Amino acid sequence: MKSDSSFVRFWGLTVKDCLSRLGSSEEGLSRSEAEARLSRFGSNRLSHQKESTDLGLFVSQFKSPIILLLFFASVLSFLLRDSADGVVILSIVFLSGALGFWQERGAMHAVQKLLAIVQVRTTVLRDSEPTEVPVEDVVPGDILILNAGDIIPADSLIISSRDLFVNEASLTGETFPVEKSAKVLSETSALSERNNSLWMGTHVISGQARAVSVKTGKDTEFGKISDRLKLRPMETEFEIGIRKFGFFLLHVTLLLVIAIFVVNVFLHKPVLESFLFSLALAVGLTPQLLPAIISVNLSHGAKRMAENRVIVKRLAAIENFGNMNVICSDKTGTLTEGNVKLRSALNVYGEEENDVAWNAFLNASFETGFVNAIDQSIRTDLNFDLSGYEKTDEIPYDFLRKRLSIAVAHNGSHRMVTKGALINILEVCGFVSSPDGSRVAIDSLKERILQTYERLGKEGNRVLGVAVKELGAVSKIEKSEEENMVFLGFLSFYDPPKINVEKTVQDLKNLGVSLKVITGDNRYVATNLCHKLGFENPNILCGPDLEEISNEALVQRVNEVDVFAEIEPNSKERIVIALKKGGNVVGYLGDGINDVAALHSADVGISVDGAVDVAKNAADLVLLEKNLAVLVEGVKQGRKTFANTLKYVFMATSANFGNMFSMAGISLFLPFLPLLPKQILLINFLTDFPEMTIATDRVDEEMISSPKRWDIAAIRKFMVVFGMISSFFDYLTFGVLYWFLKVGNDQFRTGWFLESIVSASMIVLIIRTRNSFFRSIPGRPLFWATIGIGCFTVLLPYTPIAGLFELVPLPANVLLILLGIVTIYATTAEIAKKLFYRKVRI
Repeated sequence: MKSDSSFVRFWGLTVKDCLSRLGSSEEGLSRSEAEARLSRFGSNRLSHQKESTDLGLFVSQFKSPIILLLFFASVLSFLLRDSADGVVILSIVFLSGALGFWQERGAMHAVQKLLAIVQVRTTVLRDSEPTEVPVEDVVPGDILILNAGDIIPADSLIISSRDLFVNEASLTGETFPVEKSAKVLSETSALSERNNSLWMGTHVISGQARAVSVKTGKDTEFGKISDRLKLRPMETEFEIGIRKFGFFLLHVTLLLVIAIFVVNVFLHKPVLESFLFSLALAVGLTPQLLPAIISVNLSHGAKRMAENRVIVKRLAAIENFGNMNVICSDKTGTLTEGNVKLRSALNVYGEEENDVAWNAFLNASFETGFVNAIDQSIRTDLNFDLSGYEKTDEIPYDFLRKRLSIAVAHNGSHRMVTKGALINILEVCGFVSSPDGSRVAIDSLKERILQTYERLGKEGNRVLGVAVKELGAVSKIEKSEEENMVFLGFLSFYDPPKINVEKTVQDLKNLGVSLKVITGDNRYVATNLCHKLGFENPNILCGPDLEEISNEALVQRVNEVDVFAEIEPNSKERIVIALKKGGNVVGYLGDGINDVAALHSADVGISVDGAVDVAKNAADLVLLEKNLAVLVEGVKQGRKTFANTLKYVFMATSANFGNMFSMAGISLFLPFLPLLPKQILLINFLTDFPEMTIATDRVDEEMISSPKRWDIAAIRKFMVVFGMISSFFDYLTFGVLYWFLKVGNDQFRTGWFLESIVSASMIVLIIRTRNSFFRSIPGRPLFWATIGIGCFTVLLPYTPIAGLFELVPLPANVLLILLGIVTIYATTAEIAKKLFYRKVRI
C-alpha cells in the first residue's frame, strides 16, 4: 500500500485506481493481510490511547500527590534515622495500592466482557466472504457492505450503490439526507459536494452500497475535527458531584496538613516526624479508595444489570439511570408486541379491496430502505406473483415526507406506487379510485376518508394510505412526481399491547418513574393504547399543536402530558430537552435512525441490541430485550449502585474527618504524637477492608422506591455532624486514657488505635442504613469483614507483629472501658442518625 499522501483527494480517483493504490480488490482483503494492516495502522478509533494495562492500573494507584510526598518522606526517614519505620510505612502504602488495584482490575475486566456483548460491528469482505468485524478492526483497503441504519466506519470511496442516502449532519451540518453514488469527481470538490465518498461518523438512511475504506481513525475527516475539538462525553450529575466533593476535601486536607505541621514544629517536635504525621493525617482524611470503590460499585451494578438483560456501555450512566424520574419511549415493540400484522386492505368505502393489497405488496417487495415491521408484515401476510414486474427507481422514505415511492415497469407500462402515513398520502392525491375503475375528485370523498381513518384508529389500528400514478416510459422518478396521484385505499395494521404491560407501567410509577409515550401514530391509536396501559384520562399533545408552542411554554406544559402523538422525528429531541429543563432526569428509549438526536440529548440514552447501529452507538445502555419490564429491574439496580456508593462517601468522610480532626487537635496539647504515622496509615488500611465490600451490601427499600439525587451540601452536613460525634468520643477516649487511667505513651497510642478501628467498624454497620441497625440486615461480606477487622484489631497487640507498629498489650480494665466508650458511641450515632434524616433529605 502506498503512502497516505496518495489519498489526500481520493474522491478524484477511479475505483480501479483507488483499489490499486490501496493494494486491495473488490473481493476484499485476506484475513492475514487485514491483521497486518491493523497492526500497522492501529485500531480504527478517534483516540489512539493505549488500552489500560495491569501495570498502568497498578501505578495509577500511587499517583496522588499526597502519596508521592509520603514516598519521599519515607525515603528521607531511611536516610536520616529509623529505616524500620520507612519500611512499615511503604509496606502499608503498597498494600493499600494493591487493594485498590485488585478491586479496579476485576471491575475493569468485568465491564470489558459486558461491552463485548453489544459491540457495534460492520460487514466487510475478508477472503471474499462477508464477515462481521468490530468497527475498531476496519483497516484501509477493506471492502465495506453497507445497509440502512449502518454507521459508516471509515472515509471511503463508493464502488457501487443502490438508492443510497446518507445523513451527514454530524460532519457537514446538512439536515437532509444526501444521495450518494459511484462516480469520479474533481479533486477540488468541496466536502458537501463529494457524493462519491462516505465519511466516518455519518450513517446510512436508506439504500445499499459497497465501498472501499481509504482512511481510518484520526486520519479521517471526522477524526481531524474531533482532535481539534477534543470532544468528550458530558459529565453526569454524579460525576460533577464527586469532582466538587474532591475539591472540597482537597482544600480541607491542605489546610490541615499545613496547619498541623507548622504548629508541631512551633512546639519543637521533631521536624521529620511532624512532617510524616501531617502527611499520614492527610492520607487518613482523604478517601483514597473512592475511585476504586466507585469503579467496583459501578461494575458490580453493571454485572447485576446484565443479569437483568441490561448492558451498560458507559458506567457513569448507571447513577443517572437510577436517578431517572421520566422515561420516554416509543410504542411499537416496547409497549406493544412488535409483531405488526396486516389486518385489512380497504378501498375508500371501507370495503376489502384486492387492488389495494396488490399495490401495497409491489411497494413493500421492491423497497430497499431500512428494515421496518410494516413492510415485513406486508411481505409476510400477502402473497402475489411478481413475475414480469421490474423496479425502475425508488424515492426512499424520509421522515419529512413520510412516504415511500417505487416505480415499476410491466409489459411496457410504467407505474409509481406510493405508500405512507395517510395524511401525507392525501396531500399528494387529486383523485380517488372507485370500485368500477373510474376516478373521482378526492375533495368529494375526503370527509368520508377521514371518518374511516378515525374509526380504524379508535379500534387501535395503525393506518397507512396507498396511491398510484401512471407514468410514461421513465427510468428515474423525482419527488416532484408525487402529485395528482390516485388514492386507492387504506392499509390497517394491528400490534397488540404486551402481556402485563399495564403492570409494568404501574411498577415504574411506583418507583417514581413516569412514562411519556412519544409516537408518530395518530391520536386515535395513541388514545386506544393509553386506555390499555391504565391511563384513565391521558393528556395527549399532538404534533401540529406542539409546533405552535414556544420552547418556554413547552417547558411549563411538558410534565403534564402523558402521550405525544403524530410527532415528527426532529421534535423528539425538543421534547427531551424540555423535560430536562423542567427539572427531570430523563431517559429515552429508541432504536431507530430518527431516535439518535433524542438519545444524545437524554440524561440516559437507552437502545436495544437489535437497534440500528447508529442508535446503539449513541446509547448509554443497551437492552438485550425490548421490554419495559427489563427497565424496571435495571432502575432498581441503578439505585442500589447509587445508594452503595453514597454509603462509602458517608462512611469514609465522616469517620475519617472525625478521627483526623481529633488527632490534629489533641496533638497540640500532648507532649508526644497521639499516633505514629505508621499507626495512622494502618488504621486507614484496615478500615478500608469492610468498605471494599460495600458493593455487595443490601439496600433498604426506601432507597430504591424513589429517585435520589447527589446533594453535596447534605453530604457535607453529614460529614460534619457525624465527624463531630466521632471526634467527641475520641476526645473522651483521650481524656480517659491520659488523665484518668494515666497510661504511658505506647499504651495511649494502642488504646486509641483499638478504639478508632473498632468504633469505625461499628459505625459502618450503623451508617449503612437509615433504619435501625437491628432492622436492616447488612450483606454477609460486609458483616463478616467488619467483625473480622474488629477481632483482628483487638488481637493485634498480642501478636508477634505488634512490635513493628509499636503496639503493646492492654490491661483488661482498659479494654473494658474502651468497649464501654464504643458502645455509647454506637448508641449516640444511632440516635443522631434518626434525628439527622428527619431534618435532612438525601
